[in-house]
Amino acid sequence: MIQSMTGFGKSVLQLPSKKITVEIKSLNSKNLDLNARIPSQYREKELQLRNKISRELTRGKVDFSVYVEVTGEETSSAVNAAAVKKYMNQLREIYSAPDVDLLQMAVRMPDAFKTEREEIDEDEFQAIEEAVDEALREINDFRSAEGKVLEDELEQRAGNIQELLQKVIAMDPERIAGVRERLQKGVAELKENVDQNRFEQELVFYIEKFDITEEKVRLENHMDYFQKTLGSLDSNGKKLGFISQEMGREINTIGSKSNYAPMQQLVVQMKDELEKIKEQLLNVL
Repeated sequence: MIQSMTGFGKSVLQLPSKKITVEIKSLNSKNLDLNARIPSQYREKELQLRNKISRELTRGKVDFSVYVEVTGEETSSAVNAAAVKKYMNQLREIYSAPDVDLLQMAVRMPDAFKTEREEIDEDEFQAIEEAVDEALREINDFRSAEGKVLEDELEQRAGNIQELLQKVIAMDPERIAGVRERLQKGVAELKENVDQNRFEQELVFYIEKFDITEEKVRLENHMDYFQKTLGSLDSNGKKLGFISQEMGREINTIGSKSNYAPMQQLVVQMKDELEKIKEQLLNVL
C-alpha cells in the first residue's frame, strides 16, 4: 500500500509546570529534508530526536517543532544581585538620586539578570520522546489515508491507459491495411508498370518500419509491473516513477510510428493520462 509524503502529526504533553507541544508536518521531496526547531534546553538531545524521526519518515520535506509553554512558577532567570549592586554604586557616584531610581536604572543594564542553564530531566525527556512517537503515529496514519486516495487515482489512470492500449491493439490491423492501400493507390496514380514481386517486398519492408508489436508488448508488461508495484506492501514512489518513464517511452514510440490519425488521437489521450500519473507520483513516498 502506498503512502503520501504529505502529512501532519501533533501531540500535546502537559507537565506540572509546563505544556509541551510536538508538531511534525511533511511535504513532498526527493529525499528526506528534516528541519528541527526545538528549545535550547533540549538541544543536546536533537540528534537523538532526529534519528528517531528519520527512521520513521524516510522521505519528504519534514518540519519538526517542539514548543514549550511555562504554566507554573518555574523560571530559569534570576536577578544577578552582585551586578545590580555594583551598577547602583557606580551610578550613585555620578548621579544623586533615591535608591529606587538607581535600582530602576541598574536592572536595565547588561547582566542584571542571569539565566541558568536548565539540566534536562530524564523523566521529562522520556515523556517528550513518547509525545514524538505519538506525533509520528499520527502523521503516518495521515500519510496512509492520503496514500489510499492517491492509490485509487493511480489505479484509475493506469486503467484508462490500459483501455486505450486495447483500442490501439484493435485498431492496428485497420491501420496497416490503410497504409497498404495508400501505397498501392500512390503507385497506381503513377500509371507506371512496376514489378509486382519487388513492390510487395518493398511494401513489406516499409510496413515493418511502422510495426508497433514490440512497443505494444513492452507497454503491456510495464503496465502489469506498475500495477503489481502499486499493490505491493511497500510504498515505493521512486520505483513507480521509473516504471512510468518506461511507459512514456513506449507510448511516444507508438505515436511516432503510428502514421494514422485515429491511433495518434488515442496516443495523445494516453500521454495525458500518464502525465496525470507522474504528477501524483511526485507525492508518493
